[in-house]
Amino acid sequence: MVRLRFAAPGRRWPAWLLAIAWALLLAGMPWWTGLPLLLGLAAIQAIQLPRLQRYNGMLRPALRWGLAGLLAAGFRAFDNHGLGLTLTALAALAGFTLLVLLESWQDHKPQRSAAAAAASPEWSELAQAPIGPSGTLIELQAPDWITLDSAATKVLGDVAMLDARSCIVGAAARIDNIELKVSVAPGRRWLAWPMAAWRGVVLYDRADGKLYRLRSWQLYGWHAGEAWLSRSEEQPPLALSHVLGQDQRDE
Repeated sequence: MVRLRFAAPGRRWPAWLLAIAWALLLAGMPWWTGLPLLLGLAAIQAIQLPRLQRYNGMLRPALRWGLAGLLAAGFRAFDNHGLGLTLTALAALAGFTLLVLLESWQDHKPQRSAAAAAASPEWSELAQAPIGPSGTLIELQAPDWITLDSAATKVLGDVAMLDARSCIVGAAARIDNIELKVSVAPGRRWLAWPMAAWRGVVLYDRADGKLYRLRSWQLYGWHAGEAWLSRSEEQPPLALSHVLGQDQRDE
């Protein structure tokens, strides 16, 4: 459900007055004039330009209240009030459904804040930028996935299968709900398994005996014995030490 309200409590009454005025303005205009305005606002919100992200708090209420005003303008355009009420109800259902989907997509789509975007270049720009003498080039070693079977367990030594979704490391470290594939870090300190259905990655630190389950992350590669993880092709990979600061899941 879309709640037609502004989030800032200190500006509640001015915000309500502006919202009602905006809705009444569109309600008094012909619907074919208000529709392009709302479509333009929706396009601005969908594009998510970094310099316009600070206005996101105003765009959402403007779309919500503007849609209400547009529906009122559309109802007024019908001489047959019965037919107009039916079509307006259908338009309201479709319009608010699309608005909810747009806001949900925007909330869940990974994005950088305007300040971060201004302070640092895009990942694609970093990948194509020339490397100066003070730059540090990090070359990741792609993970080599080994299928866990009787032959692999002999090579790995302390890793043994238990069933189709579990294995054991050493004498007591049991790993459940995984794909039977393992990647070993250079130096053999870290082991990595994909979660069942590749929903994330499981990492085990042999030195400290700690287990980490990280949903939505995938092993991208190894560097200096440390795992580098990625969530999507749109984002650069991050070192495990950075990921654990926000998404640590100990078992």
